[in-house]
Amino acid sequence: MPIDNSGRVERRRGVALLHPEEQTFEEMLTGFRRQQLARNLSVGTIEAREGVVRRFMAATNEYPWLWTVELVDEFFADRREIHHNKRTTIRSYQDALGLFTDYICSPAYGWTDLCSELFGTHPVRVLHQWNTARHIQEAEHGGRRRPFRHAELQMFFDRADDEVDRIARLNRKGWAAAFRDSTLFKLTYCFGLRRNEVRHLETFDFSRNPYAAEFGKFGHLNVRFGKAMKGSDYKQRNVLAVFPWGSDILEEWLERGKPLLGGGTSLFATERGTLVSESALNTRFRLYRDELGLGREITFHSLRHSYITHLIEAGFESLFVQQQVGHEYASTTALYTGVSSDFRVRTLRRTLDSTIADALKHGLKD
Repeated sequence: MPIDNSGRVERRRGVALLHPEEQTFEEMLTGFRRQQLARNLSVGTIEAREGVVRRFMAATNEYPWLWTVELVDEFFADRREIHHNKRTTIRSYQDALGLFTDYICSPAYGWTDLCSELFGTHPVRVLHQWNTARHIQEAEHGGRRRPFRHAELQMFFDRADDEVDRIARLNRKGWAAAFRDSTLFKLTYCFGLRRNEVRHLETFDFSRNPYAAEFGKFGHLNVRFGKAMKGSDYKQRNVLAVFPWGSDILEEWLERGKPLLGGGTSLFATERGTLVSESALNTRFRLYRDELGLGREITFHSLRHSYITHLIEAGFESLFVQQQVGHEYASTTALYTGVSSDFRVRTLRRTLDSTIADALKHGLKD
């Protein structure tokens, strides 16, 4: 059965299907792909959603026109109890299945009529508000993550530098990789980056900021692989350097470390010239964190979390911080802000002292 470019079924009478169930299912996925392409969604997003549909199909061993609410409940109960999927994973699976069933149940695309004709039944919507997880807040880590304290951050960076020195003293392989990761961790904090953003950086992403000459040629960073909005492509943003020491770190890496690795213009490549993987970065990050006894509430994302927190503590305007990290809404930045108790005490004391001083001043005038 032909599918047009928007995902609609084009009926052709008198054409028999050799394996109607399997062929119809595959054509549904083809139409779903085209419908999403017509919406200008990214290929990666579309492929991930198709993968979820296939996974659900394999787990239930039923075709979409036979799916029920009970099958949905059983599938997601297994994802939580057996596979221990996180809430964000469960919700993304449910979103993908919900979009697929919306597509095949819509009269505009013709699948309900076709299934009724071929199988004597038709697909129905099996995901509803009452049996799916709702996205009720921006951060869903349950309060288990936190930023580094200043002393902890210095300890972590020192541990990363010690590893570089240790490998150099032993004259062992892996010095360049350890140096790369040490620089990458510092740069992640220095510019408030996400893990995927820092992995994709290239040398030409940096440029001068004419209003801040002290940063040299690293005063401005063009982040090209920012977190995408739902179904869209990567979101770019411009980040201004705020820590002068970041320029020195980059200069040293480009002079001493990067020439030992491949990757062309890629800032943080592997020995094979490929993009450094998220799993490799996570492994080294956790190694240093655990050796320092910092606790599992410190994650790679805590480097970005710390950047936001420390800028707020240093007195930067919240709007500036929001634009630096690429948050759409100020409320999102507020969720990431974890100012220390010392900072709050100092702020309260300064406010109280100012209030008392003003009251005394007006009292003396009276």
